[in-house]
Amino acid sequence: MDMDPHLLRTFVAVARCGSFSEAARELGYTQSAVSQHIAALESDLGAVLLQRRPVSATGVGVRLLEHAGPLLLRLDAARADIARLTAAPAARIVIGVSPLAMTSQLTGTLADMRQTQPLLEVTVRVVGREAITREVATAALDLGLVDGMAAPNDPLHLPDVGPLTAMAVTEQPLAVALPDQHPLAGRTSLRLTDLTDARWIDAPDTAIPLAQL
Repeated sequence: MDMDPHLLRTFVAVARCGSFSEAARELGYTQSAVSQHIAALESDLGAVLLQRRPVSATGVGVRLLEHAGPLLLRLDAARADIARLTAAPAARIVIGVSPLAMTSQLTGTLADMRQTQPLLEVTVRVVGREAITREVATAALDLGLVDGMAAPNDPLHLPDVGPLTAMAVTEQPLAVALPDQHPLAGRTSLRLTDLTDARWIDAPDTAIPLAQL
């Protein structure tokens, strides 16, 4: 039997809320319907997915949650993609921008857009880097602008959330902030290998994550 995405979505909601009643309110179902969904999913998979008191995912349930997020995201992305293809052109556009991508070049482009297309309503949201592709795929954003490190033989890596089109917009040099007393502070340029043993401040939502350096 194919797994019913409605049952899977109910399971994710119950696991996240830690409550059948809270999940029912969130989904607009009765608590009885939520219980029936969970029972049907457990019967289909032949495994107990939730501990009831207190409500929490079992080991098998935790593993299913790891699959459920990407599966439901792809379904939402597919629905949003079809809606875009069949919808009339909108007079409103929502742009998601990661913090480091919010540059003077972008603000200048937006100012020009307002002059050339005064009837177009443009909304800009600053969004964490990892969330932008997900929100573009599910139509929460019309387009996204993210920063990251890339090279001709090593393109910017984005989460696989659906058939999205990515293109380079601009290039900016990387800067490294060092204390005055650091042995490398006097150099005019650095290689990443020069900083292998350095202590870094990691802020993945606002800068390039250390894992990508």
